[in-house]
Amino acid sequence: MSSSYNIEQIIAYVKAAESQRSPLIIQVFPWAITFSDGLLIHTAALAAKKASVPIAIHLDHCQSEDMVRHAADKLPFDSIMVDMSHHEKTENLAKTKELVAYCHERGIATEAEPGRIEGGEDGIADTADLSGMLTTPEEVEEFINTGVDFLAPAFGNVHGEYGARGPVLEYDRLDSIYKYCEKRDVRVVLHGTNDFAEDVMSKCIKSGVSKINTNKLLLDDYNNHLAAAAATTPITKLMEDGVDKVLKLTELWMQRCGSSGKA
Repeated sequence: MSSSYNIEQIIAYVKAAESQRSPLIIQVFPWAITFSDGLLIHTAALAAKKASVPIAIHLDHCQSEDMVRHAADKLPFDSIMVDMSHHEKTENLAKTKELVAYCHERGIATEAEPGRIEGGEDGIADTADLSGMLTTPEEVEEFINTGVDFLAPAFGNVHGEYGARGPVLEYDRLDSIYKYCEKRDVRVVLHGTNDFAEDVMSKCIKSGVSKINTNKLLLDDYNNHLAAAAATTPITKLMEDGVDKVLKLTELWMQRCGSSGKA
């Protein structure tokens, strides 16, 4: 699943999916709704509709109840992450259950975060002031009972940067979460993949992850390109070259994650 901030990235992701014959989820943060008044979401949905491979549109980390309802009612999302993890667990569960039902009534799949994945991303509340809590079997049960379709567990993964130490992940915890989710027909989601090496990603996939959130992994070359070339390159060429940067990294990670040839 690929984070999108502009039309160049949407174009690149779709091109990569078609060239690799890979299914794809284009995700946006709530920022994209407020920034573009929903226009970026409609653009992504149109690109998905025209594509020759299956592409879904996902709203990631929606922490506002009103925004969840607005997105479900007014915008062409296929799935929404109902992220109430900034509330205490009892309130988190109650709000998640209510919003999951709201989305399901409108044919929209849902995702939630049991435990608490530390760190912050674009437009997401930073949990640095909160204690990171690894997902327990009890929490998996509680969240599955909300009716959610996807679970994003905390097993040592973080939003944002890992620093020099790199990720320290509890694969045994992830294995047990997957085995429980599999029995209940719930998919496991991997958040926090910044700077993942290929072997780390492969271990997570082998432990049952089937939906992978990517951001920096696919956009590093694009961001470096903008920083290096923006002052001296015509904007049309800057955009065209930017598409190529995202395209190549996306194709590479589709191959590494094993989604190439699956559409």
